[in-house]
Amino acid sequence: MEYFIQQLVNALSVGSEYALLALGLAIVFSIIGLVNFAHGELITVAGYAMFFAATTWLPNPWMALPIGIGGAALAAIIFEKVAFRAIRNASTNTGILTAFGVSIVVQNIFVIFVATRPKPVQTPAFLSSMIEIGSLTVPTLQVLETVVTAIAIATLLIILKKTTIGMAMRAASKDFMAVRLMGIKANWVIQSAFIISGLLAGIAAVFIISRRGAVDPFMGSVPVLKAFVACVLGGLGSLQGAVIGGVALGVFEVLLQVTLPQEITAYRDAIVFGVVGLVLVAFPQGLLGRKVELGDKEA
Repeated sequence: MEYFIQQLVNALSVGSEYALLALGLAIVFSIIGLVNFAHGELITVAGYAMFFAATTWLPNPWMALPIGIGGAALAAIIFEKVAFRAIRNASTNTGILTAFGVSIVVQNIFVIFVATRPKPVQTPAFLSSMIEIGSLTVPTLQVLETVVTAIAIATLLIILKKTTIGMAMRAASKDFMAVRLMGIKANWVIQSAFIISGLLAGIAAVFIISRRGAVDPFMGSVPVLKAFVACVLGGLGSLQGAVIGGVALGVFEVLLQVTLPQEITAYRDAIVFGVVGLVLVAFPQGLLGRKVELGDKEA
Protein backbone atom coordinates (compact mmCIF):
# COMPACT_ATOMS: atom_id res chain seq x y z
CA MET A 1 0.00 0.00 0.00
CA GLU A 2 2.83 2.40 0.86
CA TYR A 3 4.54 1.65 -2.44
CA PHE A 4 1.28 2.32 -4.30
CA ILE A 5 0.85 5.71 -2.61
CA GLN A 6 4.47 6.66 -3.34
CA GLN A 7 4.04 5.82 -7.02
CA LEU A 8 0.70 7.63 -7.13
CA VAL A 9 2.35 10.79 -5.78
CA ASN A 10 5.12 10.35 -8.35
CA ALA A 11 2.61 9.91 -11.17
CA LEU A 12 0.63 13.00 -10.17
CA SER A 13 3.87 14.99 -9.95
CA VAL A 14 4.97 14.04 -13.47
CA GLY A 15 1.46 14.57 -14.80
CA SER A 16 1.32 18.00 -13.16
CA GLU A 17 4.56 19.01 -14.87
CA TYR A 18 3.20 17.98 -18.28
CA ALA A 19 -0.13 19.67 -17.54
CA LEU A 20 1.53 23.02 -16.77
CA LEU A 21 3.54 22.97 -19.99
CA ALA A 22 0.64 21.67 -22.10
CA LEU A 23 -1.62 24.39 -20.71
CA GLY A 24 0.91 27.02 -21.76
CA LEU A 25 0.98 25.61 -25.28
CA ALA A 26 -2.81 25.30 -25.46
CA ILE A 27 -3.63 28.83 -24.34
CA VAL A 28 -1.48 30.33 -27.12
CA PHE A 29 -2.76 27.88 -29.74
CA SER A 30 -6.40 28.49 -28.81
CA ILE A 31 -6.05 32.20 -29.60
CA ILE A 32 -3.70 32.50 -32.58
CA GLY A 33 -3.37 28.90 -33.79
CA LEU A 34 0.39 28.79 -33.12
CA VAL A 35 2.06 25.58 -32.00
CA ASN A 36 4.88 27.24 -30.08
CA PHE A 37 7.73 24.73 -30.10
CA ALA A 38 9.93 27.47 -28.63
CA HIS A 39 7.93 26.99 -25.41
CA GLY A 40 10.64 24.62 -24.16
CA GLU A 41 13.21 27.39 -24.34
CA LEU A 42 11.22 29.32 -21.74
CA ILE A 43 12.20 26.54 -19.33
CA THR A 44 15.83 27.00 -20.32
CA VAL A 45 15.65 30.77 -19.88
CA ALA A 46 14.11 30.32 -16.43
CA GLY A 47 16.86 27.88 -15.51
CA TYR A 48 19.68 30.20 -16.55
CA ALA A 49 17.96 33.15 -14.84
CA MET A 50 17.98 31.13 -11.62
CA PHE A 51 21.61 30.12 -12.22
CA PHE A 52 22.88 33.66 -12.75
CA ALA A 53 20.78 35.02 -9.88
CA ALA A 54 22.11 32.41 -7.45
CA THR A 55 25.75 32.76 -8.51
CA THR A 56 26.03 36.54 -8.75
CA TRP A 57 23.96 38.62 -6.36
CA LEU A 58 21.39 36.47 -4.57
CA PRO A 59 22.81 34.26 -1.82
CA ASN A 60 19.34 33.05 -0.82
CA PRO A 61 18.14 30.37 -3.31
CA TRP A 62 14.50 31.13 -2.46
CA MET A 63 14.90 34.54 -4.08
CA ALA A 64 16.05 32.94 -7.33
CA LEU A 65 12.73 31.14 -7.84
CA PRO A 66 10.58 34.21 -8.68
CA ILE A 67 13.40 35.50 -10.86
CA GLY A 68 13.29 32.27 -12.87
CA ILE A 69 9.51 32.50 -13.27
CA GLY A 70 9.73 36.19 -14.19
CA GLY A 71 12.54 35.45 -16.66
CA ALA A 72 10.35 32.93 -18.47
CA ALA A 73 7.45 35.41 -18.66
CA LEU A 74 9.77 38.15 -19.98
CA ALA A 75 11.20 35.77 -22.59
CA ALA A 76 7.66 34.89 -23.71
CA ILE A 77 6.92 38.60 -24.24
CA ILE A 78 10.12 39.04 -26.26
CA PHE A 79 9.39 35.96 -28.39
CA GLU A 80 5.94 37.29 -29.21
CA LYS A 81 7.10 40.81 -30.07
CA VAL A 82 10.24 39.92 -32.00
CA ALA A 83 9.34 36.69 -33.77
CA PHE A 84 5.65 35.83 -33.71
CA ARG A 85 3.91 39.19 -34.13
CA ALA A 86 5.25 39.64 -37.67
CA ILE A 87 3.90 36.26 -38.84
CA ARG A 88 0.59 36.45 -36.96
CA ASN A 89 -1.49 36.27 -40.15
CA ALA A 90 0.79 33.80 -41.93
CA SER A 91 0.07 30.12 -42.51
CA THR A 92 0.32 27.49 -39.78
CA ASN A 93 3.46 26.06 -41.39
CA THR A 94 5.15 29.45 -41.20
CA GLY A 95 4.33 29.69 -37.50
CA ILE A 96 5.74 26.23 -36.78
CA LEU A 97 8.95 26.94 -38.71
CA THR A 98 9.35 30.27 -36.93
CA ALA A 99 8.90 28.57 -33.56
CA PHE A 100 11.58 26.02 -34.43
CA GLY A 101 13.82 28.87 -35.58
CA VAL A 102 13.39 30.72 -32.29
CA SER A 103 14.17 27.52 -30.42
CA ILE A 104 17.39 26.91 -32.36
CA VAL A 105 18.52 30.54 -32.01
CA VAL A 106 17.99 30.56 -28.24
CA GLN A 107 19.77 27.22 -27.82
CA ASN A 108 22.78 28.46 -29.78
CA ILE A 109 22.90 31.74 -27.84
CA PHE A 110 23.33 29.77 -24.63
CA VAL A 111 25.84 27.41 -26.27
CA ILE A 112 27.99 30.28 -27.57
CA PHE A 113 27.77 32.73 -24.69
CA VAL A 114 27.36 30.43 -21.68
CA ALA A 115 28.40 26.80 -22.09
CA THR A 116 27.37 23.50 -23.61
CA ARG A 117 27.85 21.63 -20.35
CA PRO A 118 25.18 21.65 -17.62
CA LYS A 119 25.50 24.38 -15.01
CA PRO A 120 24.57 23.51 -11.41
CA VAL A 121 21.65 25.48 -10.00
CA GLN A 122 21.20 25.76 -6.27
CA THR A 123 17.60 25.42 -5.14
CA PRO A 124 16.19 25.59 -1.60
CA ALA A 125 17.10 22.56 0.49
CA PHE A 126 13.45 22.30 1.51
CA LEU A 127 12.59 21.06 -1.99
CA SER A 128 14.96 18.12 -1.52
CA SER A 129 13.49 17.09 1.83
CA MET A 130 11.09 14.24 2.52
CA ILE A 131 7.64 14.22 4.10
CA GLU A 132 7.10 11.44 6.60
CA ILE A 133 3.56 10.38 7.51
CA GLY A 134 3.84 7.38 9.76
CA SER A 135 5.80 4.79 7.82
CA LEU A 136 5.09 6.56 4.52
CA THR A 137 7.85 8.73 3.05
CA VAL A 138 7.31 10.89 -0.04
CA PRO A 139 9.47 13.65 -1.58
CA THR A 140 8.39 17.18 -0.70
CA LEU A 141 9.08 18.28 -4.30
CA GLN A 142 6.52 15.88 -5.74
CA VAL A 143 3.79 16.84 -3.31
CA LEU A 144 4.50 20.55 -3.76
CA GLU A 145 4.50 20.24 -7.55
CA THR A 146 1.03 18.69 -7.54
CA VAL A 147 -0.36 21.28 -5.10
CA VAL A 148 1.18 24.27 -6.91
CA THR A 149 -0.10 23.00 -10.25
CA ALA A 150 -3.62 22.70 -8.86
CA ILE A 151 -3.39 26.25 -7.48
CA ALA A 152 -2.04 27.57 -10.80
CA ILE A 153 -4.85 25.92 -12.76
CA ALA A 154 -7.48 27.22 -10.34
CA THR A 155 -6.01 30.74 -10.56
CA LEU A 156 -6.04 30.58 -14.35
CA LEU A 157 -9.70 29.52 -14.31
CA ILE A 158 -10.55 32.51 -12.11
CA ILE A 159 -8.66 34.84 -14.46
CA LEU A 160 -10.43 33.45 -17.52
CA LYS A 161 -13.90 33.64 -15.98
CA LYS A 162 -13.77 36.73 -13.74
CA THR A 163 -11.43 39.26 -15.39
CA THR A 164 -11.85 41.40 -18.49
CA ILE A 165 -8.71 40.08 -20.17
CA GLY A 166 -9.71 36.52 -19.34
CA MET A 167 -13.12 36.91 -20.94
CA ALA A 168 -11.49 38.60 -23.93
CA MET A 169 -9.13 35.64 -24.32
CA ARG A 170 -12.02 33.18 -24.14
CA ALA A 171 -13.91 35.17 -26.74
CA ALA A 172 -10.82 35.41 -28.96
CA SER A 173 -10.48 31.64 -28.95
CA LYS A 174 -13.95 31.47 -30.52
CA ASP A 175 -14.02 34.52 -32.80
CA PHE A 176 -11.09 36.94 -32.82
CA MET A 177 -12.80 39.33 -35.23
CA ALA A 178 -15.72 39.79 -32.84
CA VAL A 179 -13.28 40.72 -30.06
CA ARG A 180 -11.73 43.40 -32.29
CA LEU A 181 -15.15 44.75 -33.17
CA MET A 182 -15.79 45.19 -29.44
CA GLY A 183 -12.82 47.58 -29.31
CA ILE A 184 -10.39 45.26 -27.56
CA LYS A 185 -6.84 45.45 -28.90
CA ALA A 186 -5.54 42.23 -30.43
CA ASN A 187 -1.99 42.86 -29.17
CA TRP A 188 -3.25 43.10 -25.59
CA VAL A 189 -5.08 39.76 -25.78
CA ILE A 190 -2.28 37.87 -27.54
CA GLN A 191 0.47 39.26 -25.34
CA SER A 192 -1.51 38.33 -22.23
CA ALA A 193 -1.76 34.77 -23.51
CA PHE A 194 2.03 34.67 -24.00
CA ILE A 195 2.62 36.10 -20.51
CA ILE A 196 0.43 33.42 -18.93
CA SER A 197 2.18 30.81 -21.04
CA GLY A 198 5.56 32.08 -19.82
CA LEU A 199 4.47 32.09 -16.18
CA LEU A 200 3.25 28.49 -16.43
CA ALA A 201 6.52 27.47 -18.09
CA GLY A 202 8.47 29.28 -15.36
CA ILE A 203 6.60 27.46 -12.61
CA ALA A 204 7.26 24.14 -14.32
CA ALA A 205 10.91 25.11 -14.74
CA VAL A 206 11.34 25.61 -10.99
CA PHE A 207 10.37 22.01 -10.36
CA ILE A 208 12.31 20.65 -13.34
CA ILE A 209 15.47 22.45 -12.23
CA SER A 210 14.95 21.36 -8.62
CA ARG A 211 14.72 17.76 -9.79
CA ARG A 212 17.66 17.95 -12.22
CA GLY A 213 19.88 20.23 -10.16
CA ALA A 214 21.37 21.75 -13.32
CA VAL A 215 20.50 23.66 -16.48
CA ASP A 216 21.79 23.16 -20.03
CA PRO A 217 20.92 24.75 -23.41
CA PHE A 218 18.88 21.79 -24.65
CA MET A 219 16.91 20.85 -21.55
CA GLY A 220 13.60 22.21 -22.86
CA SER A 221 13.40 19.97 -25.94
CA VAL A 222 12.00 16.80 -24.35
CA PRO A 223 9.51 18.52 -21.99
CA VAL A 224 7.96 20.57 -24.80
CA LEU A 225 7.64 17.44 -26.94
CA LYS A 226 5.83 15.65 -24.11
CA ALA A 227 3.66 18.73 -23.56
CA PHE A 228 2.72 18.81 -27.25
CA VAL A 229 1.77 15.14 -27.13
CA ALA A 230 -0.37 15.88 -24.06
CA CYS A 231 -2.07 18.74 -25.94
CA VAL A 232 -2.85 16.54 -28.92
CA LEU A 233 -4.05 13.74 -26.67
CA GLY A 234 -6.41 16.05 -24.79
CA GLY A 235 -7.50 17.97 -27.88
CA LEU A 236 -5.30 20.68 -29.36
CA GLY A 237 -6.64 24.07 -28.31
CA SER A 238 -8.69 22.74 -25.39
CA LEU A 239 -7.42 24.00 -22.04
CA GLN A 240 -9.27 21.29 -20.12
CA GLY A 241 -7.95 18.74 -22.59
CA ALA A 242 -4.38 19.96 -22.06
CA VAL A 243 -4.67 19.37 -18.32
CA ILE A 244 -6.30 15.97 -18.71
CA GLY A 245 -3.84 14.94 -21.42
CA GLY A 246 -0.85 16.02 -19.33
CA VAL A 247 -1.98 14.17 -16.21
CA ALA A 248 -2.94 11.06 -18.21
CA LEU A 249 0.42 11.03 -19.99
CA GLY A 250 2.36 11.39 -16.73
CA VAL A 251 0.36 8.71 -14.93
CA PHE A 252 0.75 6.30 -17.85
CA GLU A 253 4.52 6.89 -18.01
CA VAL A 254 4.98 6.15 -14.32
CA LEU A 255 2.69 3.13 -14.56
CA LEU A 256 4.85 1.67 -17.32
CA GLN A 257 8.03 2.53 -15.43
CA VAL A 258 6.99 0.47 -12.40
CA THR A 259 5.32 -2.43 -14.21
CA LEU A 260 7.51 -3.12 -17.25
CA PRO A 261 10.36 -5.61 -16.95
CA GLN A 262 13.75 -3.94 -16.64
CA GLU A 263 14.90 -5.06 -20.09
CA ILE A 264 11.88 -3.34 -21.71
CA THR A 265 11.94 -0.11 -19.66
CA ALA A 266 14.19 1.56 -22.23
CA TYR A 267 11.32 1.37 -24.72
CA ARG A 268 8.90 3.15 -22.41
CA ASP A 269 8.55 6.31 -24.51
CA ALA A 270 8.03 4.27 -27.68
CA ILE A 271 5.22 2.36 -25.96
CA VAL A 272 3.68 5.61 -24.66
CA PHE A 273 3.68 7.23 -28.09
CA GLY A 274 2.31 4.05 -29.64
CA VAL A 275 -0.62 3.99 -27.22
CA VAL A 276 -1.24 7.72 -27.78
CA GLY A 277 -1.36 6.99 -31.52
CA LEU A 278 -3.97 4.29 -30.96
CA VAL A 279 -6.05 6.66 -28.81
CA LEU A 280 -5.92 9.28 -31.57
CA VAL A 281 -7.13 6.69 -34.09
CA ALA A 282 -10.23 6.26 -31.95
CA PHE A 283 -10.48 9.99 -31.09
CA PRO A 284 -8.90 11.91 -34.00
CA GLN A 285 -9.66 15.31 -32.42
CA GLY A 286 -8.28 14.26 -29.03
CA LEU A 287 -10.22 13.36 -25.90
CA LEU A 288 -11.87 16.79 -25.57
CA GLY A 289 -11.20 18.25 -29.00
CA ARG A 290 -13.94 19.86 -31.04
CA LYS A 291 -15.16 17.77 -33.95
CA VAL A 292 -15.07 19.55 -37.30
CA GLU A 293 -17.24 18.32 -40.12
CA LEU A 294 -15.22 18.54 -43.32
CA GLY A 295 -17.83 17.00 -45.61
CA ASP A 296 -17.10 14.82 -48.62
CA LYS A 297 -13.82 15.36 -50.38
CA GLU A 298 -13.83 15.55 -54.14
CA ALA A 299 -11.45 13.31 -56.02
